[in-house]
Order: sequence, then structure tokens, then C-alpha cells
Amino acid sequence: MNYDDEYKKSVEHPELFWQQQANNIHWFKKPSQILSTNKQGFYQWFSDGELNTSYLALDYHLEQGRGEQLALIYDSPVTNTQQSFTYHELHQQVAKFADVLQKQQVSKGDRVLIYMPMIPQAAIAMLACARLGAIHSVVFGGFAAHELAIRIDDAEPKVIVTASCGIEVDKILPYKPLVDEAINKATAKPQTCIVFQREMLSSSLQAGRDFCWQSLMESANPIAAVPVKATDPLYILYTSGTTGTPKGVVRDNGGHAVAMKYSMKTVYGMNTGDVFWAASDVGWVVGHSYIVYGPLIAGCTTIMYEGKPIKTPDAGAFWRVCQDYKVNVLFSAPTAFRAICKEDPNAALIEQYDLSALKRLYLAGERLDPATYTWLKEKTHKPVIDHWWQTETGWAIAGIPIGLEELPTKSGSAGVPIPGFQVEILDNKGQNMPRNEEGSVTLKLPLPPGCLTTIWRNPARFKAGYLSTYQGYYLTGDSGYIDDDGYLFIMGRTDDVINVAGHRLSTGEMEEIVSAHPDVAECAVFGIHDALKGQVPLALVITKNGIAIDKEALQLTLKAEVRSKIGAIASLKHVLIVERLPKTRSGKILRKVMRQMIDGEAYQVPSTIDDMGVIAELDKIFNKALNE
Repeated sequence: MNYDDEYKKSVEHPELFWQQQANNIHWFKKPSQILSTNKQGFYQWFSDGELNTSYLALDYHLEQGRGEQLALIYDSPVTNTQQSFTYHELHQQVAKFADVLQKQQVSKGDRVLIYMPMIPQAAIAMLACARLGAIHSVVFGGFAAHELAIRIDDAEPKVIVTASCGIEVDKILPYKPLVDEAINKATAKPQTCIVFQREMLSSSLQAGRDFCWQSLMESANPIAAVPVKATDPLYILYTSGTTGTPKGVVRDNGGHAVAMKYSMKTVYGMNTGDVFWAASDVGWVVGHSYIVYGPLIAGCTTIMYEGKPIKTPDAGAFWRVCQDYKVNVLFSAPTAFRAICKEDPNAALIEQYDLSALKRLYLAGERLDPATYTWLKEKTHKPVIDHWWQTETGWAIAGIPIGLEELPTKSGSAGVPIPGFQVEILDNKGQNMPRNEEGSVTLKLPLPPGCLTTIWRNPARFKAGYLSTYQGYYLTGDSGYIDDDGYLFIMGRTDDVINVAGHRLSTGEMEEIVSAHPDVAECAVFGIHDALKGQVPLALVITKNGIAIDKEALQLTLKAEVRSKIGAIASLKHVLIVERLPKTRSGKILRKVMRQMIDGEAYQVPSTIDDMGVIAELDKIFNKALNE
């Protein structure tokens, strides 16, 4: 079936379409009720079906004779460690750790908070929770104790699973003191804390509450997977950058499993036995969907990488991993490749590695600027595929459905809507926008399987935040347009559209122009207050390494380019050359924080920021620039 036919079927006959996709996974009890609504009036999928996600990821493959196939490869340049698990070996570890949790009175519906670095035990803990029908909440290992405490209070975990430390390039980061502080601050007290003791640092344990992972595993016995309802929660994932009351996205078991199986083939073109590498972290949605669940449900080999795109040891790190493990598909964020490009603009390191097994590169998590797209395509000679999705959706809303049809890519576009997602561009009155005109990107309900089903213990917030703006639609919060060929262009968050003297202008479009300059490695454009025009655009620019730059000439050139291509109304008030940009650890640039800083407003830096030092640097730069 080609893309057009499959997409049409998915939106015109969603129940039939997803019933057919559900037949591709193993159910303990096959669903007869495909689409329904729950007590809150929210849509739900496969409500009378029963299954187990851990079973699908492990046991099923043993039954199919794939026990000796590699399931998980762990590569850690920061500890100089490589380790592999076959499906049989991973099954044993997961089934035994499920017994460990069960002996701590964890059962179906209980929460387990996982605060781990990128080590195999993080995936093992996730799959063990799923095996018991327990709900895991993975919290990114970079969170401070205060943010961890907030999540403990919201999820109320019975058990916390952690490690003695994480490693940031060459620094050892003790985890246990942060966990102890968070537990002390939290109102909800977990009964047990299980600590995986790493060789480079051993944690002290509190008698009666804390236990060593390794010691508990010695007396554990493998246990079977527990059947759960399709609508039972699999996990809670708190959206990055949350302040105040956290927003816990809830993912169910049944819809999630069906979507993962479908997306691995349709979006990524993966087959059983292929090697898939999502260079992300289990603390983010990419790690959930495409380090752990998606590849294993699809019978692929997945890679857990404890390192960086640069400095572990250099900008050739990604290419080395691709060569060593014959990676077929690499998926990461544009910011990772911008960092690689900045360090190695001529791609000299790529030439040192054999990338013959690598079929495609996928990028998501933030907008893929045309300059990065072009650099990657020219230097790797591989297809570079942008695709767009959210923590809330759990899988791609738009992309190139390579498993259906090898459609052409378009620079600046996230691709076409993936079957199941009915994307519509609406104006502020809820009317459909004409092709090529920018508006609010929305998804017509029902959302396909695999998307969030609610906000943890806060259905009212789910409804108010996502479903109330346009009746019958899910609000993505992004602005964009669909072109004449049906390709979706995401221009940024709706609050990234600025109003200059009554003209609504897209900062995303300005970023495209600025980033296209050959000397620019990365940029961010955002609106700042102006007494006359309301707002004016400001650009922060990072230049490529190893290039002599005339800053004043570059600033004038970039201003002229934006003025020429958008118009005089869009003239940049300032172009500031900086060393780095403030980002979350998942790569999102903190444009709102920078706007608030420069406008003299109160601002709150999210705990997910990659490095707090950049805020102090920018504060000095902003003060100097605006006083000149």
C-alpha cells in the first residue's frame, strides 16, 4: 500500500485501520472494542484487550527463536565499557529484577521512580516494572533534588531505583546524595530505594530503606509477565522544563505497544534484526519510545550510549559507534549534529569510519535548520530525514513514511503527516487555513494509539491544556503551515511568533535565513520589547570553529539577508555573536528565558538547563549590547 492510500484509510476508517495494526502484536486477550471513551470522556484504544509490554519486548522473541540475537548494546566511552545482551540474557535480567521489585511489595498499578544514568540497568528497571504492571516514572539523571522531590510527591512511588553515580564527560556525579535530599524534601516517602553500585563510586546505604541492586539480584528468580489491560498506564513521563506542579504525561500499555510496532516499520523502515540507535537518554520520551520499547518490540538491536556527540573523545564519536555496531539507522537531535559540525566543520572525522551499514539519519526534538540538514546530507551522503513529534504524542506526527513509500524530503519541512495523525492548520477562530499560510498546528481527534491518555491525576489539566482551545482538536502549541504537496513546516512554538508594528513574523523563518550563512554554526532568533514597534527580532549567533570571523561584517551581512528576504519590517535590531546558547539537556533553546532576561522581566531557569553558567554569560552580553 502506498502512502496516500494508507493515510486516507487511517483517517477515514480509524477503527478498522488500528484493529488491523493491533493484529501485529501478541495479545493475551485480543480486543474487540477498538475505540471508545472513558468516564472523563477521553478517547481510549483497545479497552477490553489484555497484554504485557515486557512480554512483547522479550518473551515473544524467545518464543520466535530469536533468543541469541543481540537485543541491547551498551557503549560507554566515559567509562571505556562495552557490553552486549542477547534477548535471552536481557530477558533473564528483567525477569529477575521484576522479582526484586515484587519482593519489595511492588504490584500492578504501583509507581516506581527511576533516576538513572545511561546504563543497561535503567532499561532493565523499566522493563521489569512493565512486567509487573507497575507504572514507572523515569526522571532524567540531571535533575536537582528539588525537582526530583516534586516528582516524588506527584507520582508517590513505592520504590526508587537509582545508581551510585552518573558521569558527565569526565566528572563523576554522585546520585545518591541527591536522592536522599529529594526524599527528605518530599512529603511522599518511598518505602525502598534500590541502588546500583557502580565501580567508580560506591554509595552509603540507609539501613532498612536502601538496598544494593547487585545483592538483591543474587537471590532473585525470574518471574512471568503479568497480564494488564490495554488502558492500564505503562509509564508517567514529566515534560521537560516543568516548573511548579509537574505535568505527568500518561502512556497506556495497549495503544503504546501497537504504535511502537507500527512506527518502527512505517516511520523508520526497520525490520527484525536491524540495528537501531536513538542517541538520546531514557529520561526523555525518545529514550522511552526508541531506545527501550520500540526497537525491542520490533525485534531489533538497540544501543544505549553513555557519552556525548563531542568530547567523548571527539566529534567522531557518533560515527565510531555507527561503524562498530553496524548501525542501520541513527536518530538524534539537530543540536547534537550542530555541535559535531561546529567542532568538525569539514567533516574530516567522518572519513575515518566505515558507515556503509548506515542507511538513514533521523532528526527530531527541535526544528531542523536547513544549514544542518544540508551539511549532514553533503558530508554523510546519507538520506537525512526530519520528523516531528512531542513528549505527549510519543511517536512521529509527521515524517517520511519510509516503510510505505520513499517520498522525497524537503529542507525545512518535517515531512508529511504519518497515518493516524490528522493534521490541520487553524486560525484563531478555529477555521482551516489555506495551503502555505501559517497558523496553529492541531490534530483532529481521536488521537491515534500511543499518544497521552491524560495527565497523571489531573484530567482537568489535560482537557484545559490540550483539548479546550479548539473543539474536537488536540492543540500542539506549535505554529506552522502545510504546502501544496501536503508537507508540514513547523515554524516554532506559537509564542515564538512575534508582532512587529502589527505584523506577525515567524522567528523560525528568520532563523532559517541566519543559519544558512556558511560561517554560522547555530543561532536563535526571538522577539524583544521595543517602545515604538512593540517587538523587534534579536539574533544570537554561534560561529563555526576554525574560521576567522569579522564580527562586524557578519552582523551587517545577516541583518541585510533578513531584510532582503523577509522585508524591511523584519530588520534585526541586534545580532550578537556568542559562545553558546542556553539549552535544556534535550537540546531545546530557552528563547523565552532569554527574551525575559533582555526585557527585564522576572524569569525562572528550568532545572533541565544544560549549564547554568551560560545564563551569567548572556546577562553580561545583554547588558553591554543594550547599553551601547
